[in-house]
Amino acid sequence: MKKLFSTLMVITCLALAIPAQAQIKFGVKGGLNVSKLHLSEETFKSDNRTGFFIGPTAEFTLPLLGLGIDASAMYNQFGVDSEEGTSTKKSIEIPINLRWTVGFSSLIGAYVAVGPQFGFNVGDRWFNNVCEFKKNTTSFNVGAGLKLLGHLQVGANYNFALKDNGKIHSGDPDDLTTIGFKQNTWQVSVAYLF
Repeated sequence: MKKLFSTLMVITCLALAIPAQAQIKFGVKGGLNVSKLHLSEETFKSDNRTGFFIGPTAEFTLPLLGLGIDASAMYNQFGVDSEEGTSTKKSIEIPINLRWTVGFSSLIGAYVAVGPQFGFNVGDRWFNNVCEFKKNTTSFNVGAGLKLLGHLQVGANYNFALKDNGKIHSGDPDDLTTIGFKQNTWQVSVAYLF
């Protein structure tokens, strides 16, 4: 009984010590995104479009396990081209990723991350009275990167839409056709954590 009690005490102390060692860091993240719209009609040019994103970020890590969560609130924009002209889609994107980090030394580490991303349109919802962007979107991130010098992070991820990002309305007003489209994005980011 004494051994069981001692073992339970050690396990309890270790379980309480892990959260005490947890690290929370805040910083700024920004980068380049390359988006492609997936359409079933030729109303828009679905070629790759570049844009940028920037905003605050936070990271919570359990050092012993290398597991953690990162979250950001990013201002995001990219261009959209059609036969009638060019427009810019603007949104606030909130990615929340589960992250696993492996440290090779105190100066360098690598991580992989997965998680959902929630987007909120802050620009015009309509483009040339043909395309209607949704007010909010849901997508999923898969990414990897490097941690350098304890503060700098360089990463790349692929973000794919879980549902339509908007609708294209085409045809005569009497015979209107509505087609949904999805937006998938490659992102390259740099973050500095304090």
